[in-house]
Amino acid sequence: MPAFAFTRQPDALAWFGSDHGGPILASEHARVSQALTSRTPQPWLWVSPEGGDTPFQTASAPATRGVRLRATAGSHRLAGHVRCGLPLPLPTESVGVIVLQHVLEAGDPQPLLQECSRILEPGGRLWLFVLNPWSPYRLRWRGAGLVPRALPQWRLQLAAAGLVMSEHVLHYGPVWRGVPEAPGHGPASFRAARLLEAEKRVASLIPPAPMRRAWRTAPAA
Repeated sequence: MPAFAFTRQPDALAWFGSDHGGPILASEHARVSQALTSRTPQPWLWVSPEGGDTPFQTASAPATRGVRLRATAGSHRLAGHVRCGLPLPLPTESVGVIVLQHVLEAGDPQPLLQECSRILEPGGRLWLFVLNPWSPYRLRWRGAGLVPRALPQWRLQLAAAGLVMSEHVLHYGPVWRGVPEAPGHGPASFRAARLLEAEKRVASLIPPAPMRRAWRTAPAA
């Protein structure tokens, strides 16, 4: 199984285990739990940084239905319920929900996104937690090796993997106090993290209407 490198800087994800990164993960706890149970009884996959081993990481989730993995700082592999790299040891179209919690922000996101697209069942959902590059909180992760991306960039990354990103975006995490509110934007736009949702869609097998009419009217052989 080939090695999988999350990062150009191997310890970048360790930032989420720091005093500055931990509160971001903690703020997302309830939404992660909601995502994992959103498509019961389909199996799920949850991948998060190794550095985020706070009490919320042991959240009650139906472990018999899913796979919990952590991106280990300083390693090219994943650890948790199984130890692996890419490709993931999961069957094609076998998972209903995937949660990727900040593990795509320290290198090329395409290898893991492509695997997520492969293992997602048609109509399956990907919940992607990412840093907000416009948040004043970015001063906290400056120099950590993390590479936040703007929404158009994430839309292109997801589309390249065959996933369709929703227009609905939620914000989580702390916000830098004392920053004036921008016109037309609420305080949420300054929060440290965003939640993006994407879906795996498949082309319909139903032919266009003119073709259906032609089939109905064609004489039998």
